[in-house]
Order: sequence, then C-alpha cells, then structure tokens
Amino acid sequence: MEYRTPKDENAPAIQRFGKWLRLKQYQIEVTFGVYMFTPVEKSVFWSVVFLFSSLTLLACVLYLPQHIVFISNRAWFYVNGYHAGEQLSSSVSSAGGLVTENKDKLALSVSSALGSAATAATTAGGQVVREL
Repeated sequence: MEYRTPKDENAPAIQRFGKWLRLKQYQIEVTFGVYMFTPVEKSVFWSVVFLFSSLTLLACVLYLPQHIVFISNRAWFYVNGYHAGEQLSSSVSSAGGLVTENKDKLALSVSSALGSAATAATTAGGQVVREL
C-alpha cells in the first residue's frame, strides 16, 4: 500500500489555485532546467513566460467569441444548407416555382449585364484604337 498525502479539498479556492500555480512553476523549472539559471536569467525567462501567457489570454478574451460564432455558423450551414440567420422563404412543395422564377430573373440580369459589358468593351476598344 502506498502512502498518499491527505488532500485539502476544503481549502479556499484561492489557496488551491496558489498551490496549483506553484506546482506548475516547479514542473516548468524541472522540465526546462530553470532551477540552474542565474537570478538574471530566471527573471528574463519568467518575464518571457508571463508575456506570452498574457498575450495568449488577451487574444482568447478578444477573439475567441468571434471565432466561436464563426465556427458555429459554418457548422449550421454544413448541417442545414442555409445560413443561420436566413429564413427559408417557401416550403419544399413550392420550391420548383421559385427555382423557375429565380432562373428567369437570373437569365434576364445576366443578359443585361453581358450587354452592358459588351457596350463598355466596345467603347473602351474604340478609345484604345484612337489613341494608337
């Protein structure tokens, strides 16, 4: 039977958090050999660790909520086939009529866009020829 130190689970949360931080500091010092550094090297090392952890925490607080919303919207789109804020305008039975109506509108808008693009290209081509 092995000996286990009694856990102080009734300790205040701040005291347990302090013990956890000291344990992490000890693990980092043993893993990276920080205990062999000179005091100046230790202060530089811990300053860099504090800087990186602070920047990581700040980035999580500022950007993680936006990222979670973005990912959840993507997941919603992949599962349902339309964007989360979008309402389906009709039922499945009338979808055929909508497709035909939208197809006609799209064909009309594409043909008018192509006509205006052709006119613009002709005008621009005429100007280039005049300049040469």
